[in-house]
Amino acid sequence: MELNGYAMLMRIFIGESDKIGHTLLYEQIVQAARKNGLAGCTVLKGILSFGASTRIHSAKLLDLSEDLPIVIEIADEEEKINNFMPAINALFDQCGKGGLITIEKVNVLYYKPKNKS
Repeated sequence: MELNGYAMLMRIFIGESDKIGHTLLYEQIVQAARKNGLAGCTVLKGILSFGASTRIHSAKLLDLSEDLPIVIEIADEEEKINNFMPAINALFDQCGKGGLITIEKVNVLYYKPKNKS
């Protein structure tokens, strides 16, 4: 797959402990992105955050938060990102938790798979 020039970056903000059944929501999202043929997906774990509830989530030892912030980034063509939205909405509905999804235009300068040796 080739991805060059202008594309879209989707960011999904959720909690580390968000689950659907016994499976973590971020794992479900990565699997859904792969199944839908998106160019790439990365999960990042945050150390400090607050959201709509205004509750602070922290990685400090004294706080021992069990729900640290997770950001999932997915980059691909606008059409593929838009077509993926119903899958994300369905996962959020199954999870029953809140979150935040943003989309922005990005300029892809380099996207190439690793050479297989």
